[in-house]
Amino acid sequence: MNQTVNISFEKGLLKEIDKIAKREHRSRSELIREAARAYIEKKSKWEKIFEIGSSLTQRAGLTEASVIDEIKTIRKQKKTF
Repeated sequence: MNQTVNISFEKGLLKEIDKIAKREHRSRSELIREAARAYIEKKSKWEKIFEIGSSLTQRAGLTEASVIDEIKTIRKQKKTF
């Protein structure tokens, strides 16, 4: 079931939305729905990536400080070459 919502857009952004919608032969609503779906999908993928990263760092016993220290060590080694 669809539900109607009112959204305010800056004039310039709305012009861009309308230009793209016209070029792609679809309605403003279709374009905005697709943009919302794409944003949600992208956000979900990044959350999963961060969850995996957190899990791996916990298992490996890494901390932010230890990663920074390792980066500094590697940078020092590269300078000596």
